[in-house]
Amino acid sequence: MSRCKIVGINFDHFHMGDLLRYAFECPDAEIVGISDEQPERMRDAARNFNLGPERVFTNADECLEKTRPDLAILCPSAATHGVWTERVAAHGVHILVEKPFAGSLAEADAMAAAVARTGKLLAINWPLRWMPVSITAKRLLDEGVIGEVLNVYHHGGNRGPLYHGADKVVRGAPTTADKAASWFYQRREGGGSLLDYAGYGTTLGTWYNGGKKPIEVTCLMAGDPALEVDEHSITVARYSTGLSKFETRWGTFTDPWVLQPQPKTGFVLCGTEGTLSAWDYADAIRVQTHAHPEGFEVPMDLPAAPFRNPVEYMVHCIRTGEPITGPLSVETSRIGQQIVDTAILSARERRVVGLLGS
Repeated sequence: MSRCKIVGINFDHFHMGDLLRYAFECPDAEIVGISDEQPERMRDAARNFNLGPERVFTNADECLEKTRPDLAILCPSAATHGVWTERVAAHGVHILVEKPFAGSLAEADAMAAAVARTGKLLAINWPLRWMPVSITAKRLLDEGVIGEVLNVYHHGGNRGPLYHGADKVVRGAPTTADKAASWFYQRREGGGSLLDYAGYGTTLGTWYNGGKKPIEVTCLMAGDPALEVDEHSITVARYSTGLSKFETRWGTFTDPWVLQPQPKTGFVLCGTEGTLSAWDYADAIRVQTHAHPEGFEVPMDLPAAPFRNPVEYMVHCIRTGEPITGPLSVETSRIGQQIVDTAILSARERRVVGLLGS
């Protein structure tokens, strides 16, 4: 069977480098092209993945027409996911979009409709999905170790999106001027910690809680008043089972993949039969149950194919015809987007808001 042909389109988000590395290292895939309107943003990728000039484009349509890929990886700014998805979908390819789903629920729905018309797959990548802690937590939940999930608590963040580049290479602390010049800090481009990180908690939280939707949402945001967007947000969602909390922070004391900050990043899940803490990059999950209220640790499961990274998973689904499931699916990510949209409205109007969208 021939290898899956992959292109990388739009390098706004530095995660493109990570995703292309997965493609480069996947024996069943081949990078046939990359495209960005700013050539300098592609230089590292072209060098790292041995891409000759014939595979480097500054026009996305030309890239897609000449390479005829099976799968396109998209990393545009959050508020332009819809524009780029519709443009690329017109070429009849499967699409993997880096998180968040979209800049708004309406945009997310338009993206899903555009790809559905072509009969191709659309997936939204949430990098936490592939971590051993997430895989292990979901297994324990499926096994009923803590019963029905009642409350989800998530704290997500890092030192900030400009502090590092692809492969988490440290660039250094940005100035306020650096931030203001970046799309990550521009409202019209979908910037802000809430839109960047809340989707992790709301989308994986929806995966963990069996697809439940909240009834209403309230949110507060804060940050440097010289910037257009937030750097810190706290969202509280009321479900029929109780309250859940989703916190985002650009500017944690340390990066969690180096040293866990305080408070730690990750999830605490409370159920009818117990609780579990699933901290990012931890070596084990801490569980409490009625039988063991003192708690015990569960070692991490090792990720196994095809669930080790999003590219491997997408190639598997394309080849087998299996649907996209879990946090990458349109269905689960849409619920996460509903909560995020509602939180944004709540913060803007300083009131509790009923869940937006049907």
